[in-house]
Amino acid sequence: MPANPFLCGRDRAPARAALRATGLSTEDLSRPMIGVAHSWIGTMPCNLNHRRLAESVMQGVRDAGGTPLEINTIAVSDVITMGTEGMRTSLVSREVIADSIELVGRGHALDGLVTIAGCDKTLPAAALAHVRLGLPGLVLYSGTMLPGRFRDAEVTLQDVFEAVGRNAAGELDDTGLAELERAACPGAGACAGHYTANTMAMALEFLGLSPFGSMDPPAADRRRTAVCEHAGALVMRMVEQGLTPQKILSPSAFRNAITAGTATGGSTNLVLHLLAIAREAGIALDLTDFDAISSRTPVIADLRPSGRFTAVDLDRAGGTRVVGRVLDEAGLLDADALTVTGRTVAEEVREARETPGQQVVVPTARAFSPTGGLLVLKGNLAPSGSVVKASAAVTPRLTGPAVVFDREEDAMAAVQAGRIRRGDIVVIRYEGPRGGPGMREMLGVTAALVGRGLGPHVGLVTDGRFSGASRGLMAGHVAPEAAVGGPLAALRDGDQVTIDLRRRELSVALSASEMTDRLAAWTAPRPRYDSGVLGKYGALVSCASVGAVTTPVRA
Repeated sequence: MPANPFLCGRDRAPARAALRATGLSTEDLSRPMIGVAHSWIGTMPCNLNHRRLAESVMQGVRDAGGTPLEINTIAVSDVITMGTEGMRTSLVSREVIADSIELVGRGHALDGLVTIAGCDKTLPAAALAHVRLGLPGLVLYSGTMLPGRFRDAEVTLQDVFEAVGRNAAGELDDTGLAELERAACPGAGACAGHYTANTMAMALEFLGLSPFGSMDPPAADRRRTAVCEHAGALVMRMVEQGLTPQKILSPSAFRNAITAGTATGGSTNLVLHLLAIAREAGIALDLTDFDAISSRTPVIADLRPSGRFTAVDLDRAGGTRVVGRVLDEAGLLDADALTVTGRTVAEEVREARETPGQQVVVPTARAFSPTGGLLVLKGNLAPSGSVVKASAAVTPRLTGPAVVFDREEDAMAAVQAGRIRRGDIVVIRYEGPRGGPGMREMLGVTAALVGRGLGPHVGLVTDGRFSGASRGLMAGHVAPEAAVGGPLAALRDGDQVTIDLRRRELSVALSASEMTDRLAAWTAPRPRYDSGVLGKYGALVSCASVGAVTTPVRA
């Protein structure tokens, strides 16, 4: 393969001189330059293996005739920031990570790119960067955490969050909570259930941007080394073939990703992130597509948070290819969609090797639910839509009095103090992309409700988001958000709110004239941040219904 033209010729001698100072030889400079980006950071377990994995990817690149250049960027932990002011930075980090990888890729005119990603925002951020750059390359998941063990049962971080509510309700003592805290996270990797990280890792395989099966080995598994070395060789083949994201991404690819996410009970954050990636790729995608696909897609995987098994169990069952083969055999995939290997989705999933007797993935004839759990609700509280993840156990309809909070912390305090009762509809507003800013996740509140035994008996409505570990009758992503004068801004305590999954309705018992009068008297709150990165984000970010992107939204 020819050398990178960015480094050729007399005028580029200063650039070559600077690169020689990094240890590159004349031979290195004559090869294609491949970025190996990752988010190693010492503040969270999700990405702790990235530097080690990067070494394996870089070795694969070298062995295949390329010159790897390591690129490091940031990450923010949803788990550690959950329920705090720090959670406002989480979704913002998606944009910062994507921007930083894009800047290095453009600035250094890379020939190809492998991005190692391991947590909720690094995965979609990596995809955004790859789409923007249009380089041959792939996104590589760094792996799930192993589940912990507490009193002879497997546990994940979901159990810890819900245990906080159980502790507040007097059902788990302080000693038990401390014991669970110490046991839940045994090592590196992303949260072990089918929460946002694992949902997005699977979605990127079905989208075509990650190699099939690369999600499967846990973070601590020795197979990760071979996966990474293979990725290094694969990116070199993609450079030679000119296989870019623009040749892979299509409407069919996005339909496949949505199908896989809904068929496995994935996180509602799938909606937000795929909308953003599609917008960058110039592909039409909106909330109605998710609802339509979910309505015809059965749930075939028994995965947490609503099911029994973890991502590690899915690996033992045969991995993502088994999911794909079941969906393909049922005619639910666009089988001819292209992937980073240059092969179609059908060619990849038909190589599935299912473990005999596994119970994690079932045929569609024995589906856990005839339809997927991702629903889009509209009504006079959500004219532009809201998103619900509903398992078969979720109450399908609830009408009750609104209990309104203008920030998450106030709602959490009310739950912990026992002020939320059966039949209530908890409303948390001014937590959307702009109003937050940053569209905080509400796992602390949802888990506390479940922990206090209120999960099946209350609803929650917010212009913020939910974690992939959230469960219950929870309507998030309400758009337009309260901070821009959306209907949530008009709600008062005691207003009768209805969440109706069958009718796809999110409404309040107010007439159109009452709603208009209330909003006419409404005054927008001052931004929580008017400077720095959060102030900049709040001024630029778009509506959740188009992915909460900060790039220009074109009609």
